[in-house]
Amino acid sequence: MKLYEMAIAPNPRRVRMFLAEKGLLDQVERVEMDLQKGDNLSPEFIAKNPMKKVPVLELDDGTCIAETMAICRYLEESFPDRPNLLGSTPKESAEIEQWLRWLEFYFFLPTGMAFQHLSGYFKDRMTPNEAWGNECKTNVEKFFHFLNKQLEHKEWLAAGRFTAADINALCTVDFARVVNVRIQPEQKHLQAWYERVSARESAKA
Repeated sequence: MKLYEMAIAPNPRRVRMFLAEKGLLDQVERVEMDLQKGDNLSPEFIAKNPMKKVPVLELDDGTCIAETMAICRYLEESFPDRPNLLGSTPKESAEIEQWLRWLEFYFFLPTGMAFQHLSGYFKDRMTPNEAWGNECKTNVEKFFHFLNKQLEHKEWLAAGRFTAADINALCTVDFARVVNVRIQPEQKHLQAWYERVSARESAKA
Protein backbone atom coordinates (compact mmCIF):
# COMPACT_ATOMS: atom_id res chain seq x y z
CA MET A 1 0.00 0.00 0.00
CA LYS A 2 1.02 3.61 -0.62
CA LEU A 3 -0.09 6.61 1.42
CA TYR A 4 -0.01 9.92 -0.43
CA GLU A 5 0.26 12.62 2.18
CA MET A 6 1.72 15.90 3.28
CA ALA A 7 3.31 14.96 6.59
CA ILE A 8 2.62 18.24 8.39
CA ALA A 9 -1.07 18.26 7.44
CA PRO A 10 -3.60 17.06 10.05
CA ASN A 11 -5.63 14.59 7.96
CA PRO A 12 -2.64 12.46 6.91
CA ARG A 13 -1.52 12.48 10.54
CA ARG A 14 -4.90 11.05 11.55
CA VAL A 15 -4.35 8.16 9.13
CA ARG A 16 -0.78 7.61 10.31
CA MET A 17 -1.90 7.43 13.94
CA PHE A 18 -4.63 4.96 12.96
CA LEU A 19 -2.09 2.84 11.09
CA ALA A 20 0.33 2.98 14.02
CA GLU A 21 -2.33 1.90 16.52
CA LYS A 22 -3.15 -1.00 14.19
CA GLY A 23 0.52 -1.93 13.89
CA LEU A 24 0.41 -1.33 10.14
CA LEU A 25 2.58 1.75 9.66
CA ASP A 26 5.56 -0.25 8.43
CA GLN A 27 3.39 -1.89 5.76
CA VAL A 28 2.69 1.39 3.99
CA GLU A 29 4.99 3.30 1.63
CA ARG A 30 4.60 7.00 2.35
CA VAL A 31 4.69 9.38 -0.63
CA GLU A 32 5.23 13.01 0.39
CA MET A 33 3.27 15.69 -1.47
CA ASP A 34 3.74 19.48 -1.38
CA LEU A 35 0.29 21.05 -1.57
CA GLN A 36 1.57 24.61 -1.61
CA LYS A 37 3.61 23.83 -4.72
CA GLY A 38 0.58 22.16 -6.28
CA ASP A 39 1.71 18.53 -6.33
CA ASN A 40 -1.92 17.60 -5.75
CA LEU A 41 -2.96 19.42 -8.93
CA SER A 42 -1.00 17.20 -11.30
CA PRO A 43 -2.97 15.01 -13.75
CA GLU A 44 -1.38 11.93 -12.20
CA PHE A 45 -2.64 12.76 -8.72
CA ILE A 46 -6.06 13.94 -9.90
CA ALA A 47 -6.48 10.51 -11.47
CA LYS A 48 -6.03 9.05 -7.97
CA ASN A 49 -8.30 11.59 -6.26
CA PRO A 50 -10.39 13.98 -8.37
CA MET A 51 -11.01 16.08 -5.23
CA LYS A 52 -7.25 16.88 -5.26
CA LYS A 53 -6.79 16.32 -1.54
CA VAL A 54 -4.57 14.22 0.71
CA PRO A 55 -4.46 11.64 2.14
CA VAL A 56 -5.00 8.96 -0.48
CA LEU A 57 -4.36 5.29 0.18
CA GLU A 58 -3.39 3.33 -2.94
CA LEU A 59 -3.90 -0.41 -2.59
CA ASP A 60 -1.69 -3.03 -4.17
CA ASP A 61 -4.25 -3.61 -6.94
CA GLY A 62 -4.21 0.10 -7.87
CA THR A 63 -7.47 1.03 -6.15
CA CYS A 64 -7.25 4.49 -4.56
CA ILE A 65 -9.21 5.44 -1.45
CA ALA A 66 -9.54 9.11 -0.53
CA GLU A 67 -10.97 10.75 2.62
CA THR A 68 -9.48 10.14 6.04
CA MET A 69 -12.28 8.15 7.63
CA ALA A 70 -12.91 6.10 4.49
CA ILE A 71 -9.27 5.02 4.67
CA CYS A 72 -9.56 4.25 8.38
CA ARG A 73 -12.72 2.21 7.88
CA TYR A 74 -11.03 0.21 5.14
CA LEU A 75 -8.12 -0.53 7.47
CA GLU A 76 -10.42 -1.40 10.38
CA GLU A 77 -12.42 -3.90 8.35
CA SER A 78 -9.45 -5.30 6.45
CA PHE A 79 -7.48 -6.03 9.64
CA PRO A 80 -10.09 -7.06 12.23
CA ASP A 81 -7.49 -8.97 14.24
CA ARG A 82 -5.68 -5.72 15.05
CA PRO A 83 -6.72 -3.30 17.87
CA ASN A 84 -10.26 -2.05 17.31
CA LEU A 85 -10.66 1.72 16.94
CA LEU A 86 -14.14 2.17 15.46
CA GLY A 87 -16.27 0.01 17.75
CA SER A 88 -16.59 -3.68 18.50
CA THR A 89 -20.32 -3.59 19.36
CA PRO A 90 -23.25 -1.65 17.86
CA LYS A 91 -23.33 0.60 20.92
CA GLU A 92 -19.60 1.34 20.74
CA SER A 93 -19.76 1.97 17.00
CA ALA A 94 -22.65 4.41 17.42
CA GLU A 95 -20.95 6.31 20.24
CA ILE A 96 -17.68 6.58 18.35
CA GLU A 97 -19.47 7.65 15.17
CA GLN A 98 -21.34 10.31 17.14
CA TRP A 99 -18.04 11.73 18.36
CA LEU A 100 -16.44 11.51 14.93
CA ARG A 101 -19.31 13.57 13.51
CA TRP A 102 -19.08 16.16 16.29
CA LEU A 103 -15.33 16.44 15.86
CA GLU A 104 -15.54 16.72 12.08
CA PHE A 105 -18.30 19.32 11.85
CA TYR A 106 -17.82 21.40 14.99
CA PHE A 107 -14.04 21.19 15.50
CA PHE A 108 -11.96 20.13 12.51
CA LEU A 109 -13.97 21.97 9.86
CA PRO A 110 -13.95 25.38 11.63
CA THR A 111 -10.26 24.93 12.45
CA GLY A 112 -9.54 24.34 8.76
CA MET A 113 -11.67 27.31 7.73
CA ALA A 114 -9.90 29.56 10.23
CA PHE A 115 -6.56 28.41 8.85
CA GLN A 116 -7.57 28.95 5.23
CA HIS A 117 -9.12 32.37 5.78
CA LEU A 118 -6.63 33.83 8.29
CA SER A 119 -3.23 32.39 7.37
CA GLY A 120 -3.04 33.32 3.69
CA TYR A 121 -1.60 29.88 2.93
CA PHE A 122 -3.89 29.36 -0.06
CA LYS A 123 -4.40 33.02 -1.04
CA ASP A 124 -3.20 32.25 -4.56
CA ARG A 125 -6.17 29.92 -5.15
CA MET A 126 -8.98 31.32 -2.98
CA THR A 127 -10.39 34.61 -1.70
CA PRO A 128 -9.89 34.74 2.09
CA ASN A 129 -12.66 36.21 4.23
CA GLU A 130 -11.14 37.47 7.48
CA ALA A 131 -14.48 37.90 9.26
CA TRP A 132 -15.46 34.31 8.49
CA GLY A 133 -12.04 33.11 9.61
CA ASN A 134 -12.41 34.87 12.94
CA GLU A 135 -15.92 33.48 13.43
CA CYS A 136 -14.58 29.97 12.83
CA LYS A 137 -11.72 30.58 15.26
CA THR A 138 -14.22 31.61 17.94
CA ASN A 139 -16.13 28.38 17.38
CA VAL A 140 -12.91 26.40 17.76
CA GLU A 141 -12.24 28.09 21.10
CA LYS A 142 -15.76 27.18 22.24
CA PHE A 143 -15.18 23.55 21.30
CA PHE A 144 -12.08 23.45 23.50
CA HIS A 145 -14.35 24.33 26.42
CA PHE A 146 -16.84 21.67 25.31
CA LEU A 147 -14.11 19.02 25.23
CA ASN A 148 -12.89 20.02 28.67
CA LYS A 149 -16.40 19.63 30.11
CA GLN A 150 -16.97 16.27 28.39
CA LEU A 151 -13.69 14.92 29.78
CA GLU A 152 -14.43 15.94 33.35
CA HIS A 153 -15.32 12.40 34.45
CA LYS A 154 -13.70 10.15 31.85
CA GLU A 155 -10.28 9.32 30.43
CA TRP A 156 -11.25 8.89 26.78
CA LEU A 157 -13.89 10.46 24.56
CA ALA A 158 -15.90 7.39 23.58
CA ALA A 159 -16.56 3.75 24.48
CA GLY A 160 -14.51 3.96 27.68
CA ARG A 161 -11.27 3.33 25.80
CA PHE A 162 -8.88 4.83 23.26
CA THR A 163 -10.54 5.07 19.83
CA ALA A 164 -10.42 6.95 16.54
CA ALA A 165 -12.31 9.75 18.29
CA ASP A 166 -9.25 10.44 20.43
CA ILE A 167 -7.02 10.36 17.36
CA ASN A 168 -9.15 12.88 15.51
CA ALA A 169 -9.45 15.15 18.53
CA LEU A 170 -5.70 15.13 19.24
CA CYS A 171 -4.79 15.95 15.65
CA THR A 172 -7.27 18.83 15.63
CA VAL A 173 -6.08 20.23 18.97
CA ASP A 174 -2.56 20.30 17.56
CA PHE A 175 -3.77 21.71 14.23
CA ALA A 176 -5.49 24.57 16.07
CA ARG A 177 -2.09 25.97 16.98
CA VAL A 178 -1.83 27.36 13.45
CA VAL A 179 -4.63 29.79 14.33
CA ASN A 180 -3.23 30.40 17.81
CA VAL A 181 -5.82 28.39 19.73
CA ARG A 182 -4.38 26.33 22.58
CA ILE A 183 -5.53 24.52 25.70
CA GLN A 184 -6.07 27.12 28.43
CA PRO A 185 -4.77 26.74 32.02
CA GLU A 186 -8.29 26.31 33.38
CA GLN A 187 -9.03 23.44 30.95
CA LYS A 188 -7.44 20.87 33.24
CA HIS A 189 -9.49 17.86 32.09
CA LEU A 190 -8.64 18.53 28.46
CA GLN A 191 -4.97 18.99 29.34
CA ALA A 192 -4.85 15.68 31.24
CA TRP A 193 -6.47 13.88 28.29
CA TYR A 194 -4.08 15.59 25.87
CA GLU A 195 -1.09 14.37 27.85
CA ARG A 196 -2.45 10.79 27.90
CA VAL A 197 -2.98 10.70 24.13
CA SER A 198 0.27 12.49 23.32
CA ALA A 199 2.21 9.92 25.36
CA ARG A 200 1.10 7.11 23.04
CA GLU A 201 3.69 5.93 20.53
CA SER A 202 1.22 6.53 17.67
CA ALA A 203 1.17 10.27 18.43
CA LYS A 204 4.75 10.43 17.12
CA ALA A 205 3.85 8.78 13.80
